[in-house]
Amino acid sequence: MDDLIGQRFTLVDGIAVARLRGTVSAQDAIAWIGQTLAFARQCRHTRLLMSTRAAGGFQPPSLARRVEMIREWAAVAGNEVAVALVCPAEFIDPQKFGVTVAAGFGLTADVFAHEREALEWLRSLA
Repeated sequence: MDDLIGQRFTLVDGIAVARLRGTVSAQDAIAWIGQTLAFARQCRHTRLLMSTRAAGGFQPPSLARRVEMIREWAAVAGNEVAVALVCPAEFIDPQKFGVTVAAGFGLTADVFAHEREALEWLRSLA
């Protein structure tokens, strides 16, 4: 799993950007997001874009699993890191269920199909 994390960010306009690549399990992708959030918080990055668009090998999570993973991510991020998750469009619930759940747990987050939109949203939080 350590090779998936890489713990390297690219900075774009002060926004930390991390990308997951390759074939991974759903469990590893979820863990990568949590560990990347923790590392961003440790580094005091307040805005984080994470992309899983270049990763494959897993299916979209069920609604129950979304609640569980978002609860974990919210605990890791605290109120310190705003998150834009970029993933394939078929992973995004039309009503953005996960975004609503995140807000309920105190996590500022949104989900996008393209990095450009995610960066625009994160810039708007500055």
